[in-house]
Amino acid sequence: MTGVAIRPLADCPGQASRLARWHFGHWGHFYDPADWNLATATAELEDHATRRGRPTTLVAMRDGEAVGSVSLVDEDAPELRGVGDAWLASLFVRPASRGHGIGAALVRACVALAASERVPRLWLFTPEHAGFYAALGWRDQGAATLRGRSVHLMDIVPG
Repeated sequence: MTGVAIRPLADCPGQASRLARWHFGHWGHFYDPADWNLATATAELEDHATRRGRPTTLVAMRDGEAVGSVSLVDEDAPELRGVGDAWLASLFVRPASRGHGIGAALVRACVALAASERVPRLWLFTPEHAGFYAALGWRDQGAATLRGRSVHLMDIVPG
């Protein structure tokens, strides 16, 4: 992870539309396009770029270029409304930058941000990376279905 700094999106001007394309391209199939599409993803991230507290996004930057991001949000999917009120969402690392600890660093930074905001319990869903999150201290809380796809629900107590 040499040379990578994790910063709030508010400190990374001009990155919102790039991150929105990454996020929508990677997770768009989990959402009803009427609820979440490229335009809404862009609007959300442009809003995140105005704040440092929840909801917000953290960006991994290397040499002035975004290489990954993660968001701390109040809700991650309408179907999971009522499960939790704080979510780690949209963890993404560019394929060329994977395998260097950037994803783990982004997760830890998001958990630390949640702790600083006194979030009592942080949630996430993942279709395929439960082992990655478990290695970082997250607990498996069972399965859910999002638009016909099975996902793991996981949580952690920040702090």
